[in-house]
Amino acid sequence: MTALFDLTGKTALVTGSSGGLGLAMARGLAEAGAEVILHGRHQAKLDQAVGELRAAGLAADSAAFDVTSEASIEAAFAAFDEAQCHIDILVNNAGMQWRQPMTELALEDWQKVIDTNLTSAFLMGKQAARRMIARGDGGKIVNIGSLTSQVARATVAPYTAAKGGIRLLTCSMAAEWAPHGIQANAIGPGYMLTEMTQPLADDPEFDGWVRKRSPAGRWGTPEDLAGTVVYLASPASSYVNGQIIYVDGGMLAVL
Repeated sequence: MTALFDLTGKTALVTGSSGGLGLAMARGLAEAGAEVILHGRHQAKLDQAVGELRAAGLAADSAAFDVTSEASIEAAFAAFDEAQCHIDILVNNAGMQWRQPMTELALEDWQKVIDTNLTSAFLMGKQAARRMIARGDGGKIVNIGSLTSQVARATVAPYTAAKGGIRLLTCSMAAEWAPHGIQANAIGPGYMLTEMTQPLADDPEFDGWVRKRSPAGRWGTPEDLAGTVVYLASPASSYVNGQIIYVDGGMLAVL
């Protein structure tokens, strides 16, 4: 049974993984046997994260590039090709939030969120899938959605639109790439305690709402995503495609 979740010999690229959810998922993949490539825009932060994983005896490296730039992504994959680094597992995790009422929202800020959370997954997936198809040995793509892949909340319209798009982009990836042995699925995290959500957790009213609204009665932790990402990246999910798994403490299951 353990072999179903064994990622030994696989290389996983996790975008937005110098900290937070991305780093926790990368660690989970590495602990399952994969060599992980951490991604971010700041090399110093990446070096620190890589050092943490290597100190734990895990195989890790890094790549710094801009996931909102097609040219930057193409250059990164060209560098992987040059180094004969084959990406078997791609986790599209890079994202950002922008909280503002729609009546006050500038197009520039809307576009920034869409580009970072949705368009980047398309651009990254395209480059990874081209190579997986050419190699003929399949692959795994895991897109990171959100509760807002399914439901909306006031003041986060661009994020909601992007994460809703992630759900159907994942379906589209499955529809086109499943014949090539590629499984594309998504994870929809609930309210996770990270650097990005810390201001919300520090607000007693919002913190109380999250704890009361979730049957689990708590915020999620980045480590709560590790098992799901390993499952979706492993042979255990070989007939799972185009799905989104919500890791939300039961929040979407109840009124």
